[in-house]
Amino acid sequence: MKHTKIISITDIEKDAAALEEAGRIIRNGGLVVFPTETVYGIGANGLDADACRSIYTAKGRPSDNPLILTVPGKESVKEVAAVITPTAQKLLDAFWPGPLTIIFPRKANVPDAATGGLDTVALRCPAHDVCRAFLRCAGVPVAGPSANLSGRPSPTTAAEVAHDMDGRVDMIIDGGPCKIGVESTIVECNADDTVTILRPGGVTIDMLRQVVGHVCVDTSLVTGKGVPKAPGMKYRHYAPSAPMTSVVGPVEAVTAKISTLYKQFKAEGQVVGFLVSEEVAAHFPQENMYIWGRHGDKTALANQLYTGLLFFDTHTVDHILAEGTDSDGLGMAIMNRMKKASGGDIIII
Repeated sequence: MKHTKIISITDIEKDAAALEEAGRIIRNGGLVVFPTETVYGIGANGLDADACRSIYTAKGRPSDNPLILTVPGKESVKEVAAVITPTAQKLLDAFWPGPLTIIFPRKANVPDAATGGLDTVALRCPAHDVCRAFLRCAGVPVAGPSANLSGRPSPTTAAEVAHDMDGRVDMIIDGGPCKIGVESTIVECNADDTVTILRPGGVTIDMLRQVVGHVCVDTSLVTGKGVPKAPGMKYRHYAPSAPMTSVVGPVEAVTAKISTLYKQFKAEGQVVGFLVSEEVAAHFPQENMYIWGRHGDKTALANQLYTGLLFFDTHTVDHILAEGTDSDGLGMAIMNRMKKASGGDIIII
């Protein structure tokens, strides 16, 4: 077991020595957890095959699940991308730094261990000052999947990271709570200048359509070879500690349906937890309840979703009744995660 050092970064200039130490750990093949605007990532040298493999070990992550490489700016793309198409350049100019991951043909210096064996590499530049300062200190592209045990909800605070990763990594950089709360959007730029969303996230389909002409959503989970094209496409993710049913619709209809389910589970002797809005919460016992915000506030739901799922690590229940949202805008990313967390148990009213 590793000794995990936890450092809090509040001022990049004053804390420069700590960031330099984190950079050295990366260059020496170690693991550093770092903050982003989406979720916390577990970082390793993205050009070091052994270091990348250590991420899979720390997370218990399947080795055919590709990693995202994080870089401090657009100028770093050329280090690992063999081709930057005009469409990809438009996306870089419009959304970096930010919650957008772009798939590029990879150069030979990117190891298979970082790509799940694919001939492409996923790149992103986070919109988080502490993160980019750390990446500059590292001096190499940093592989950075979410800093949780594989299959569990992603962490949005350093405390949530420590729950899963204490003793598994060399350092955790505490940069405060993540602002967005769901992972980046992953896109693939096609030969015909269209863009395909492989994973919805903080950059919505409408935002992408303002920059490129045609955007679609990939509905397949794997390529013809059975290999995920991007992180999160193949395996179960974001699973809470109990089975979950998610209900989507107007407040009154959601309240009625959750009430019916609550009575059913209670009659079976099950302890029920609630992950709901303020409006729905008012109708149920407050014990074992996590309130994520006002009904319809997708920003709040995205920001609080993973913290809400992790709430049930310390509040033991037999079943979770959750309130989702429609799939417009940021809702596409939210419901993508809730569907996975619910094992597909979604009720739309």
